[in-house]
Formats: sequence, structure tokens, C-alpha cells
Amino acid sequence: MADDVSQRIAELRRELVRHEHLYYVQDAPEISDAAYDSLMRELQELERAHPELLTRDSPTQRVGGAPREGFVKAKHSTPMLSLDNALNEGDLREFDRRVGELLEGAPYQYVVELKLDGLSMAARYSAGLLERAVTRGDGTVGEDVTENARTIRSLPLRLHAEPGNAEVRGEVIMTHEAFAKLNAERNAGGLPRYVNPRNSAAGSLRILDPSVTAARRLDFFAYFLLEGGEPALPSHWASLERLAAMGFKVNPNKQLCRDIGEVLGFIAQWDTRRDTLGYEIDGVVVKVDSVAQWDQLGFTAKAPRWAIAFKYPARAAETVVESIEVQVGRTGALTPVARLQPVFVGGVTVSRATLHNEDEIERLGVAIGDTVEVYRSGDVIPKVVRVVKKGSGRKTFTMPAACPVCGGEIVREEGEVASRCINTNCPARLKESIRHFASRSVMDIDGMGDVLVDQLVEKKLAAGIADLYRLKKEQLIELERMAEKSAQRIIDGIDASRSRPLPRVLNGLGIPFVGERTATILAEAFGGLDEIAAAGTETLETVEEVGPKVAHSIYTFFREPHNRELVEKLRAEGLVFTHEKTVKEGGPLAGKTFVLTGALPALKRSEAKSLIERAGGKVTGSVSKKTDYVVAGAEAGSKLEKAEKLGVEIIDEDKLRGMLGAETV
Repeated sequence: MADDVSQRIAELRRELVRHEHLYYVQDAPEISDAAYDSLMRELQELERAHPELLTRDSPTQRVGGAPREGFVKAKHSTPMLSLDNALNEGDLREFDRRVGELLEGAPYQYVVELKLDGLSMAARYSAGLLERAVTRGDGTVGEDVTENARTIRSLPLRLHAEPGNAEVRGEVIMTHEAFAKLNAERNAGGLPRYVNPRNSAAGSLRILDPSVTAARRLDFFAYFLLEGGEPALPSHWASLERLAAMGFKVNPNKQLCRDIGEVLGFIAQWDTRRDTLGYEIDGVVVKVDSVAQWDQLGFTAKAPRWAIAFKYPARAAETVVESIEVQVGRTGALTPVARLQPVFVGGVTVSRATLHNEDEIERLGVAIGDTVEVYRSGDVIPKVVRVVKKGSGRKTFTMPAACPVCGGEIVREEGEVASRCINTNCPARLKESIRHFASRSVMDIDGMGDVLVDQLVEKKLAAGIADLYRLKKEQLIELERMAEKSAQRIIDGIDASRSRPLPRVLNGLGIPFVGERTATILAEAFGGLDEIAAAGTETLETVEEVGPKVAHSIYTFFREPHNRELVEKLRAEGLVFTHEKTVKEGGPLAGKTFVLTGALPALKRSEAKSLIERAGGKVTGSVSKKTDYVVAGAEAGSKLEKAEKLGVEIIDEDKLRGMLGAETV
């Protein structure tokens, strides 16, 4: 009898998994919903009667457990990098030119895929079973959303192919049909409608109750396969085919292209067909197919050189400017913002758009009451692009003579387009500084939203970003709409931010022209905040991508007494002021330049590159007279030939290991 029950349970699970795959992945159902529900009920009843036979990958276990109190952070095996954007054909052709130049005449081809407008997520499998699902987050650390991800029917709980360890990255989306159903339910309940499918998908994946996520009917398209943090197969196209064989939903609208002309043809085709898909896309992703060539092409500070995202032109709409207000940013810059009659643009209801500065307003000739064209592309702030019709009672805009927030003096320096409030204690500047410092891509302080920041400044609990580290839970509980649990979450988030790496701290200081990328480059170059602060402009300008304007800004910032005081306050709070340099100045390979070519016997190219850089060497993508060594493996190509012509010394992996010495340990 027990064997019969076990056999029936196994049979039901196989059938339900097969029908889930047919319905949610292949869009080819074989049975009715009622028949599927009948099989599911039978399995549930058998598992309740025989709990010892229940397994984590059973179809009945997609939704389970009580709502959580919050999400925990999880680190990615390798960073989930963003891609550089191409906005036109010229950008794509320039990308193709760089690829060809770096590959030095070697043949290559592209894989093109639709760029889904959703939320990136990594799903990890152990012995074939779904173990953990993590959102992209800042690319290095995301949030563990495993229980919610399990509710996505197109995400396998068990791999269809041979059991193994794998990481699958993809996009979580909400279809137009599911989005319409969600808004219909909210209408019926007297609740406000959601604005667009992308934000709804992201919010649904982060709801604390998995049963709510399950009801939202999210979808998952896989596009990347990793094993041990490295690409699993030698070509991207092969990885997509393997993902489909493993049971994942892979977008069928993809193509292997022999050259950039075929890429452009694919892009043009889907520009006219994207409204037929049933879900949102905002462009096309172009990737070099060969993983070996990915290693050759390498990365910039924040994006791979072997891929690019083509963004379709923004959707435009016409509306009326109802008023023009002025916002004050964290650097004191005054930005005119148009308040608009709400209009739907590119999947979002837009009610405000930036006008940038006085010169832009003059160029556009825009005034209050005019009908204007606005556009929005991706996550870019909507902006006014032209005046369509002048209003009958139009009113021209004039920049205020005093700061609209603090009444302080307004200055517009010669050669600058922005007017600025020069009062460093301006509440608007302070609020924006705190928002920037606490934002997810900077210090990532969970719960530090606009309403809380406003209250902290207005109640004089924060007169600067360093004051965040002196906040007490008791102070937060006294604020409006602040429960004890929320207050504790914020305190925990502030404490956790003390361990954020130096590039984030540097970015958080709000130095003009120093964003995420420049902060990372500076940390890598100097290894510490004190070293950066002490550097002169000439020294700063020797750093890659730091020109005179940026160098002057950094130098000036650290010589302002209030800023030096801020640095010392943050030091006293235990923030990270040092950074381990990738390149050692005094390593055994200091001052030597290497080029890697071909397949090495034991080391992956990325491993060899890391070892060389840790030993003080530099790895470049092309051979020149400045190259000291070419490390050649099997099937080395044109780089080896060029090295021979130039007389560059050619070494193998064994010779490299000997030069590295203890660095290989």
C-alpha cells in the first residue's frame, strides 16, 4: 500500500510539472484548468495524509510559510553588471568598431535578444533543486526573495536536465494581461491603480507575503547560465539552448547575427512589432557570442565591453504646462521643473518633467500654459523636448532672486549653466544630501525614504549626514507613522551601512562630478580616503578618467573646513576609509604589462588576470611595443603573431606562475 501511494505521488508530481511547463513556458496547455486543479487537489490530499513523503520541489510547495518581517541581503557569485547604452545606429556601429579592434581581426558574431522591462534576478540550484533566488540589488548584493520566487510558475523548482549546481540569471516581468487583471481587482476594491507593469513586477517580488506574490502571476525569462560563477558554456547561444533544455522559459525572439548589419535589421524589425508581444520591452541586448572573446574584450569599471543595450527611442506625448517650480539639489543647484497635466508616456503616468536650467527654458521658448511634447526613456526623468502650441494666457518663467527654500543668496558663476544656492545649511541641500547618501546605490540604508528624511531635517534630528549615525530608536518612534519595528529596521540599516566599502562612502560625500564610477577608480588608485584628500590636483589628474575639472572639484572639496569636519565625524563613526587596491605597487610584476591569448592549461583567463594584477602587473587587451609579455595558451591567434613581429617576449602558464611566485598560492 505504501509503495502504491509513493508511486501515485511521484506520478502526480511528474504530470503537474509537465503541465506547468506546457502552460507557463511553452504556452501549449493540454488539459483544462479544472483538470489541472483536480490533479493538484489529489496530490495535496495524499501529501497531507503522508507528510513523510513531502518534498521541497513538489508542485504543492510553490506557496507556503507565513509572511516575513523583511528580506535579508545576499551576495552574488559574480557581479550582475549593468550594460552601456546605445541610443542610435551610430552608437552601435562604434561599439562594433571597438569590438573588432580589440579582437584584432578575429571573426566574431553577435547574439541579439529583446531587452525585457522587468526586474533582474539570479536563481541558484544545488543538486538540481532551487536553493536561493536573489534580486539584482546594486549588482554585488541583492535581496533574498526565494519564497516569493518559488511562486513563479515558469521558474523550475527542479531542473529538467541532469541534476547539478548552476546559477541562472533572468528577468522577472508582469505581462499586460496580468497587469490589467491586477488593476481591475484594485478598481473593484476601491484602491488606486498601479502605473506600469515593471514597477508592479518589482513590487510584487518584494511583497512580504508569498501568497500575494503568487496571485500576481509573475513570469521569468532566463538569459544567462553560470557554473561556479563563470559562464557554463563556450558560447552564449549554446547557453540559451541549454537553459531551454533545463526547463526554463527562454525568450524565442532572439537571433544569431553574423555582423552589425543583421543586428540593425533585428532591431528595426522589433521596433515595429514590440506592441504585439504582450509584455514590455525597452530595447535589444547585443552580446558577442564567444565566451573566450568575452575574456579578450574584458570590462570597463561598470560594464562589459562584449555587450551593449540598444534603447528604443522614447515614447512621446503632448500635455500642458500648468506651472514651473524650482527644486534645490544637494550641490545647491536650482532646477526648474514643469508641473504638467498628467499624461501616459512610455508605460508611466507623467505629471512633472525637468526643464534643466534657464538656458534650456530660453532655448525651448516654453512658458506656463503652453502645450508641450514630453518624452521618457527607461528610467530617465521625463523631459520637455519642444513647444507644440503657445498658450493663450501664457506666463513666462523667471528664476527667483533668492533660494525658494531658505531665502539664501543665488549665484550663477560665469561659464556655468546652473544657478546655485550658496547657503551650505540650506534645508533643501541637506535633505537631498541625506537622500543621496542613504540611497540604495550608495550607502543603502533601508527605510530612509523621502518622508523620513523630511522629518529628520525639520525636527532637527539631522543637521548633516554624519548625524544619521547618532540616531536612536526612541527618537524615531516619536516621528509620525513610525512603528517600533520600522524604527528598529532603520537603525539596523544605518548600522549595516558602516561596513560599506570606500567607493560608496566617497560617492556618498557628494563631491561634484564624483559618482559611482569615479569613486571606484579613485579608491583603486589611492587605496584610502586620506590619500585622496591629501592629493594635489596634478596627482589627481594622473588617475585614469580624472581630468582638470574633476581634480579641481575633489581638491577644493577636501580643503573646505566643513567638509573636513564631516570626514572626521564619519571616521569617528567607524565608516570604511581604506580600500584594497587590485594592483600592488610593489608586487613582483610591478610596472610590467601583460597580454593573455589562447586557452591556458589550468588557469581561466580571468584568474590569470586577477593574479597578475594582485602582483602589481597590468593586463591589456592588445599587443603593442609597450607590452612586456604575452602569455600564450592553446589556439593562440593574431595576438601571438603580432607579439612575434614586435619581438615581445612570449611565455607560457608555467613561466607566469614562476614569475608570480607566492602570488599563485
